Amino acid sequence: MPGSWVRVASVADFDGLERRVVSVGDRPVLLLRHAGRFYALDNRCPHMGFPLERGSVDDCILTCHWHHARFDLASGGTFDQFADDVQTYPIEVRDGALWVDIARSGAPRSRQLERLQVGLERNIRLVVAKSSIALLSHDGHGRREGGSGEGRALEAFRVGVEFGTRNRRAGWGQGLTMLTCFMNMLPSLAPEDRPRALFHGLNAVGAEAAGSAPRFPIEPLAGPSADLPTLKRWLRKFVEVRDDEGAERCLVTAIRGGATSAEVADLLYSAITDHRYIQIGHPADFANKALEALDLVGWDHAESVVASLASGIAGASRMEESNAWRNPIDLVRLLEGAFDSLPAALEAGAVARHTGGGWHGASALTGQLLSDSPSDNFEALLAVLREGATPTDIAAATAQAACLRVAQFHTANEFGDWDTCLHTFTFANAVHQAIRRVSEAPEDRAAPDASSEERAIPLLRGVFDAAASIYLDRFLNVPPARLPAPEPRGDRLNDLLAGFLPLLDRQQRVNEAGELVALYLASGGATRGLLATIGEALLREDRDFHTIQMVEAAFRLHRLLAGTPESGLPLVAAARYLAAHAPTPRAQEQTYQIADRLHRGERLYEG
Repeated sequence: MPGSWVRVASVADFDGLERRVVSVGDRPVLLLRHAGRFYALDNRCPHMGFPLERGSVDDCILTCHWHHARFDLASGGTFDQFADDVQTYPIEVRDGALWVDIARSGAPRSRQLERLQVGLERNIRLVVAKSSIALLSHDGHGRREGGSGEGRALEAFRVGVEFGTRNRRAGWGQGLTMLTCFMNMLPSLAPEDRPRALFHGLNAVGAEAAGSAPRFPIEPLAGPSADLPTLKRWLRKFVEVRDDEGAERCLVTAIRGGATSAEVADLLYSAITDHRYIQIGHPADFANKALEALDLVGWDHAESVVASLASGIAGASRMEESNAWRNPIDLVRLLEGAFDSLPAALEAGAVARHTGGGWHGASALTGQLLSDSPSDNFEALLAVLREGATPTDIAAATAQAACLRVAQFHTANEFGDWDTCLHTFTFANAVHQAIRRVSEAPEDRAAPDASSEERAIPLLRGVFDAAASIYLDRFLNVPPARLPAPEPRGDRLNDLLAGFLPLLDRQQRVNEAGELVALYLASGGATRGLLATIGEALLREDRDFHTIQMVEAAFRLHRLLAGTPESGLPLVAAARYLAAHAPTPRAQEQTYQIADRLHRGERLYEG
C-alpha cells in the first residue's frame, strides 16, 4: 500500500534497550531488538489483549507474560492454539531510523473459519466466541467483509455441521440440535445477539464432540441399488433388531439414489414410529433438526447428516418396555387398535374433504387431548380424520395441546418435571414439522402406487404417540396453572417489555414472566420485539439443551399460529419455562463478553 511506511523510532533510541512501544494510528506497536535484528508486532496478545511488552524473548520466541502464549517473532505464528497468530509488520532500518509498514491486511473470512475449526477441534470456548463475533461483525475498516451477515453465519453453521457429524461417533446429538435451533432463531434475534447465538450453538457442538472418537462413514450399496420401498422395508427390519450399521447403509443408499427431503423424512419417521415414543422423543426431534439443517446447508451434505441419525434411532429405548405405558392402562394396546383404524379413517376423511370442504375443529380437539381418558382422546383423533381433518391439522392441534401442558405447568410439581412436558412438546413439534415437510412436498415417487393417506400413516402414529404422552403428563397440570388473561394496556409497552430481563434475574418468577408476556401481547405489543427479548434472555444464560429446544419450538409454533387467538400461547409457555431455569451463573456470557471486548479493541487488563 503506497504511503503505508511510517517512521516510528531511531536506532539510537535502543541504546541500552531491547524493546519499545510506539503508537501508530490506533495501533500499539511493539518494537523489539533480538539477536541483532529488529521486529515489529502488535503489542496486544491475540489471546486476551494483554500487553506483549512484558513478555520474555528466547531463541526468537516471544512468550506472553500473562498466559504464556508463545509466538515466532518473524511470522507472528503462535505455538499455542488457545491464542492466535499475532499481527507482525515489516520493519526496515533507513539512515539510522526504523520504518514500519502499517498496511493492515486484516484477518480474512477464511482465517476466521480456520480459527473456528481450531476452536471446535480443541474445544476452546474463547476461540469459538472470537471467531463467531469476527465472522458476523464489521472488518477493521467499518466494512462488511465477504457478503451478507446471513451468508457468513451460514458458512460458520456449515463448519459446525460438518465438524459435528464427522467427529462424534455417537452421531447427531444435543450439540448439533442446539446449533440448528439457534440458526432457526437467528432472524428473530436482535442483530447484536446473532453472533452470540452462533457462539452458543457452535460451542455446544465442540463441547459434545470433545474426547469422542470420530465417525467413519459407511458407503452406499454398490451398483444398481434397491428401490425406495425395498430400502424402507429393510431399514425398518434393521432398526427392529437394533442394527445401526445396516440401517445406516439403507439411508445412505437411498440418498445416493436420489431420495428427496420428503422421502428421507418418510424413511426416518417410519422407523422412528414403529415403536412408541422412542427415547422420550429425542430421535424424532433430532431427525427433524437434521433435516432442517440440510435445508440450510444443502442436500449435498445429506449422506453424512442423515447417516449420523442411525445409531440413535436403532439404539433408542421403546415405551412398550415402560410400565407407565402398560399399566394401569395399556396404552400400547389402545394405540395399536387405533393404528388399525387409520386407513379407513383417512379414506373417509378424503371423501369428506371432497364433498364438504375443510375442517375447523382444532380448538375442540386440543381441549379433548387434555382430558383424562386416553381411549376417548384416540377416538377423537380418528373421528376428526373421518370428518376431513388432514394429518397436518391434527398434528398442529396435538402440538398446541402439548404446549398447553407447559403453559399450565404448576410450580407445585418437582422442578425436574418441567422436562417431562417439554419432551412431549418437542416430540409433538417434530412430528408436526415432519408431516408438513412430507405433505407440502411434490408427490412421493418412493411409493407411486400408494395413496398420500397411506404414506401419512407412519407420521400419524407419531401424532397418536404424542397424544398418549400428553395424557401421561396430566399430573403436571393438577391443578393447572392459570393461563393469564390480562386487561389490555395501551401505554408504556416499551417499559413493560424492558421489565422482562430484570424479572429473570431472580429465581422462579415463573408466573410473573408468563403474565408479563400475555399482558404485552394483549396490549398490542409488537411480536418482533418480544421474540428478540425472549431470545436475549435465553442467550445470556448457561441455558441447557432443553431450554433451547423449548424456546425454538415455541417460536416456530407461534409463527404457525399467527393471526389466531392462540398465537401468544407458545410464547407464554416459553417465558414460563425460561423463568423456571433462570438465572444461571452465566459463565458462557462472560466468555462472550471477553471476546466481544477484545474484538472492539478494549484493554481488559485496565479494568
